[in-house]
Amino acid sequence: MTAVTLQEAVRRQPYPDFQKWWKLGSHFVGFMAEAIVAEWRAVQPAGDLGQVAAYVDEYAGLVYIREIRPSLLDDFVARRNLNSFHSGEFDALSYTFYRDAFEGLAQAETAFLKEARRDFTRRVGRRFFQQLHSHLALDLPTQLTSADDFSRLQQAIAQTGDFLVGEGYLRDHFAFRFDLTASRGGHPITQRKADFLPALSGGVAYALYDMGYPIILPSAVYLYQTIGEAQHHSSRTIEELFARCGCTASETDDFDPTDFPSELVVELWEISKVISEQ
Repeated sequence: MTAVTLQEAVRRQPYPDFQKWWKLGSHFVGFMAEAIVAEWRAVQPAGDLGQVAAYVDEYAGLVYIREIRPSLLDDFVARRNLNSFHSGEFDALSYTFYRDAFEGLAQAETAFLKEARRDFTRRVGRRFFQQLHSHLALDLPTQLTSADDFSRLQQAIAQTGDFLVGEGYLRDHFAFRFDLTASRGGHPITQRKADFLPALSGGVAYALYDMGYPIILPSAVYLYQTIGEAQHHSSRTIEELFARCGCTASETDDFDPTDFPSELVVELWEISKVISEQ
């Protein structure tokens, strides 16, 4: 993939169905602000909010043809006025902090830059999930071996999805399915829900994650096209949920957010048990 400028990426792929903003829940914004800003500061210890502010203005002007309210960045960093945030504002903030963090990592990492950027997204997801776990009082198994473990996992994922929809991160719907028919690299993949635990015990199991209008779809696509890595806020959250259950799980590494319609972004997930070192 050849990187392009933000301006060119927006010109190639505008998102008219995201121009009408919707309100976000204060819990989502607050949890995300804590997670993103803390991990950004770990990468950019000098904390140049001037550069961040410039990126916010550039992004909002190109993508939404709007001026951002003056207090937006300060409110996000300080976790103030959390009831006043809207979808496009969070999209701009997410793009901005991730772009600045990814650029900071490029100055420090050369040989393993892709891995360093992915690790940044995981650290944000881990921080976000820690808050979400407490807020929702999720009941997670420590491993996935029995039908009861699987039932508790599904309930926790459903609660997470309800939160993401209810708080406005997903405007439309959330579905995480263990019964699926898909393909990868020309090879068909079929799995019934009843086959999930046996497949997991045998090595690799699968799932499909469906999202309707995730608010960061524009910035995820633009970061992917300009830098090569996207935020994956909800995916890194669910990845951490699986980690608490003794599993490694994520979307397949060939996932590209570019070509999906806004109302149905679909990720194919691979899930395996963590093998403990003896």
